[in-house]
Amino acid sequence: MAGEVQEINDANFQQQVLDSQEPVLVDFWATWCAPCRAIAPSVDALSTQYKGQVRFTKMNIDENQDTPQKFGIRSIPTLLIFKGGKVVEQIVGAVPKSKIEDAVKKSL
Repeated sequence: MAGEVQEINDANFQQQVLDSQEPVLVDFWATWCAPCRAIAPSVDALSTQYKGQVRFTKMNIDENQDTPQKFGIRSIPTLLIFKGGKVVEQIVGAVPKSKIEDAVKKSL
């Protein structure tokens, strides 16, 4: 996996995301999802750009169903940005890198 994006799962979601001291972007995706693959390079690039300020993670919704269900993920890609254990930004669908970056900046 390129960039600084870390794969997470239902088991470590609490520790990796909710308990994090820094903002965390979670990319909910699946291998069969073309729009998910389309935004992946943008997420990877931003993860490198904002290293040390925001943690970037991905969760495969086919392998992990509890967390996406808990947060009402109905379509992918969905990006959620958590700060202090709460969702502060949400982006649904394949969007330009600039829109993702705007959401990341707001979370800082």
